[in-house]
Amino acid sequence: MTQADLYLLHQAMGDYFSAWRAMEDAYKEGKLKAIGVSNFYPHVLINFCETVTIKPMVNQVELHPYFTQEEALVTMKEYHVIPEAWAPLGGGRYNPFEDEMLLNIANKYSKTVGQVLLRWNIQRGVVVIPKSTHLDRIIENIDVFDFELNEDEMQQISSLDKGYTGSRAKHFDPEFVKMCLSKKIHDEYK
Repeated sequence: MTQADLYLLHQAMGDYFSAWRAMEDAYKEGKLKAIGVSNFYPHVLINFCETVTIKPMVNQVELHPYFTQEEALVTMKEYHVIPEAWAPLGGGRYNPFEDEMLLNIANKYSKTVGQVLLRWNIQRGVVVIPKSTHLDRIIENIDVFDFELNEDEMQQISSLDKGYTGSRAKHFDPEFVKMCLSKKIHDEYK
């Protein structure tokens, strides 16, 4: 039998509770090793965890120094949901590689700014899976376990938080939600 390691419900839109029940069934049948969600903000995650039979094991959300989502991390911890970062380096929108404070921290540890940002999230208990197609960056992204940021550095990095600035996925925008719901992503199976 084929088994997937992790299967995520991507958005809290449409009839996502029915989709989750199907995922719970697949998990119980051993077809999925783990099931989770993506982009479930605290208010949605609380309602979801209090309603479903099997709580999500992972919540993949945008997490980086410019969007720290402290409340989301507290909520996930309360429900034993593992946070996983998408865009852990900021998704190319914020220029962290030119930030003087980040460069100083990176130089202190003989690391790159990217390594410092990944380490910051790891120390917050976040799973990070940075995207790269370049072998040297893939190797660099793995080389983050031989140093530890101190509390002051962690706070300095967290101070970059801008709150929700409307990422590419505008989860709180009614027009974005309507657009998502209007897209047909698969054919009905009979």
